Order: sequence, then C-alpha cells, then structure tokens
Amino acid sequence: MGEILELINRMSPYILLGFFLAGIMHTFVPAALYHKYLGRKSFRSVLNAAILGIPIPLCSCGVIPTAMSLKKEGASKGATVSFLIATPQTGVDSIIATYSLMGLPFALLRPLAALFTSLFGGQMVNMFDKDKEENAVKPATPVAKKSSFGAKVVEVFRYAYIEMMQDIGRWLIVGLVVAGLITVFVPQSFFALFSDNSLLSMLIVLVFAIPMYLCATGSIPIAVALMLKGLSPGTALVLLMAGPAVNAASMLVVGKVLGKKTLLIYILSIILGSVLFGLGIDYLLPREWFTATVTEMASGSGSSVFNMICTAVLLVLLSVAMFLRFRQNRKCTDEACVNDEHIYKVEGLRCNRCRENAEKAIASIPGVESVSIDLASGDALVKGKFDEESMSKAVEALGFKVVKQ
Repeated sequence: MGEILELINRMSPYILLGFFLAGIMHTFVPAALYHKYLGRKSFRSVLNAAILGIPIPLCSCGVIPTAMSLKKEGASKGATVSFLIATPQTGVDSIIATYSLMGLPFALLRPLAALFTSLFGGQMVNMFDKDKEENAVKPATPVAKKSSFGAKVVEVFRYAYIEMMQDIGRWLIVGLVVAGLITVFVPQSFFALFSDNSLLSMLIVLVFAIPMYLCATGSIPIAVALMLKGLSPGTALVLLMAGPAVNAASMLVVGKVLGKKTLLIYILSIILGSVLFGLGIDYLLPREWFTATVTEMASGSGSSVFNMICTAVLLVLLSVAMFLRFRQNRKCTDEACVNDEHIYKVEGLRCNRCRENAEKAIASIPGVESVSIDLASGDALVKGKFDEESMSKAVEALGFKVVKQ
C-alpha cells in the first residue's frame, strides 16, 4: 500500500499540470488544424499526422472515431494509421506523468518512439496498400463561435478537470490497482525467470498488452511496478508503447474500415517499433538512466507536503468527475417517445471524445433534429424522423454498435 501511495504522491502534481495543458490545447488550438494537412498520400501527410497526434490526450478507443472522422474528411490511409499509432501512446498529460515517475529519459523516449513507429506504419501503408481510396466529401467549413477570453479560460478548466478526469481518471485508478496487485501478490522469483532474457519478457508483455485496453497515463504505474520487480527498462517501454497504442476494439475497426492489409501493417508496426526501441534501451543505453528515478521512488523520498496536497486535490477532482459522470442517466418517458424521440443504446463508448463523435455522426443524418448521449449508460436520445439504418451505419463506421431500446 505504501508503494501505491508513493506513486500517487509523485504523479499528482504532474497529472494536474498535464491536464491543464491538455485543456489549453483543446480550447485554444483550432480543430481545423487537425484536418488541414493530412490529405495527400505522401510522407509529409504521415509526418503531419504523427506530429499533430503526439500531444493530443486520447486513448486507443477515443482515437478511433477521431481518426475515422479524419479519414472521412480526406486524410489518406497512411496519415490515418500514423495518427492512430502516435496519438494513444502519448499525450501531453502522459508525457509529464512519465517524467514524474520514470524520469526524463523515459519522458523523452516515449514521444520519440511514438513518432518513429507512426512514421514507419503510415509510410508502409502508403507503399504497400495500393487499394483505391474513396474520395472524401469535404464538409462545409463551420462558422466558428466567438467566445470571450473569460469563457475560454472556464472551458480550459472544465475540459481539464471534468472531462479529462472522467475519461482518464478511472483508467488511472485501474492502473494503480493493477500496479498494487503486482507489487503485493506477484513474487520476485516469478519475474526473475524472464529478467535475463529481454526479448522473451517483451514478447510476453506484448501478448497481454495488445488485446487489453490501457491508457497512456494508466500504463505508467504498471510499468513502474514491473521495473520494481526486476524487469528491464526496455520491457517497461514495450508496455508503455503497445498497451496504449492498440486493443481489440481498435483492431476490429481498423480492419473493417481501412482493410485487412492496413490492419496487419498497423499491428506489425506497433510490435516491431516497441520491441526495437525496447532492445535499444536494454543493450545500447546505460541502464541507470532509466532506473534512477524508479529506484528513488521506491525509497519513498518523494512525498513532500506539496505532493500530498496535490494528491488530495487530485482525489477530490476524481471523485467529483466520477460523480458527475454516473449521475447523468437520462430516461425516456412514454410522452417523450411519442414526440418523435427515440432511445437507442450505443455500445462501445469509453470517453467523452467517443460520445462527441457518435453525437456528430447521428446529427449528420437527414431528419435528425437533436441528439444527446449519456456516456455512463450509453443511452442515446434522438429526436426527429430519420432513417434508422443510415444512422446505425454512421455510428458503426466509428467502431460503435447501435441497439434500439
């Protein structure tokens, strides 16, 4: 239990700062920027997608509808895959949190590895997936809503400490719990079986990490726990790369929307990139670069009064965010359903970005007057007279499933 408390104390100031920076990006960086430079089937578009994706705090499920939206609006397959690989591995919040627990070398290598892996994957798709791409219909440029500076500042804090907390908070808790279970219940002798064989330990981690859902921030305490048990820094990096980058849901959608050939390149790029960077850390760089911060944390020297105050603030914000998330549970009354309002269950939503993209997809269907989706329950309240099959196809194209209530 002491190790978990030490993890939280060390992470909390950096998580609060990372969420704040994510709020600034969300509020002040125009969304059109992410749609502008990704259309051509070229290395430049792949590079643009990777650079744009690295700082965005999106999980491997939240990135799916965003990437599919980019694809619909004209992004090439290569750029889409590059964005899919780079974005969930990092994020400004997870980079800062990595620095807090694992030190500067890990914090620098995570985005660097994400960049090279995404460039490789995107360019391989451009080179080997010769299937003709559909011409996207570019949507009309939306009229930007003017907001005062004060309103934008409020939005920064709302997004950072409510929406981001709702999306990442529970996975951070899961990561801490898993790290605690590893620390307490898994004996040192178990990991000693693999500690002398970096490649074998990396392959074992990949078997568990690829199908699982892990967010970039939630994977950090698990990686730290593995290192404290004796596994190599390279193995920890494999978890930090492959765990957040891919899961069963993302593989299903990539295969369905972009094709099996692109799916194969997508998975192989993540596997090869994580293993090669992991081996590079273990055999080419000094081990103490990557173990010094973790060893210092294990000694319990990071719990200052400031850290403990930040931990208390973080726990309060997490509690409020979780309460707000699960309190909102819309129900359809008989009277509402008579007035052209319909209730559907949207399955597969994991974060607010998933919800927003599903709402946009439904709202784009002719005849839909309004749509509101409750993230906790997945209930979608849709008003209007519209074609249900078209609505289902639009939502399923993002990787979700619609069920009529």
